[in-house]
Amino acid sequence: MDVDIKKVNEIISRYDQSEESLLAILQDFQREFHYVPEEGMKRLSDVLYVPESKIYAMGTFYKTLSLEPRGKHTVKVCMGTACHLKGAGQILEAIERELGVKRNHTTVDKRYTIESVNCVGACAMAPVVVVNENYYGHMRPSKIMDVLNKYK
Repeated sequence: MDVDIKKVNEIISRYDQSEESLLAILQDFQREFHYVPEEGMKRLSDVLYVPESKIYAMGTFYKTLSLEPRGKHTVKVCMGTACHLKGAGQILEAIERELGVKRNHTTVDKRYTIESVNCVGACAMAPVVVVNENYYGHMRPSKIMDVLNKYK
């Protein structure tokens, strides 16, 4: 996947050219490209005089950052106790079957990244699926594709 180096430079230029800006720039890369591209890390290393290994370490430490391309939409299926007991496993299986992708992976068309997460803090709405920042409670396998089709 080719990354627009002009966009990389534009993101970097928004910040002070110091190591303190590193995480904010990585977060902007994530927002723009749906992952932190290798080209971006290399350019950042050159501009901020920070070793690539340190940037890579940050990219792997923070769960909100991904070094692999992710989908335009992140779909999180809560697997916490309340959600699990109310059928979250079947919802996740329905998503995997309908989209042809396994949990913690991205669809071929880069539209969705599917994640199973431990808890989203919305137990009263169990089972819960979060798409981007939108919470969908009392979810059922039969309803999940109606929700996901809103994001096509």
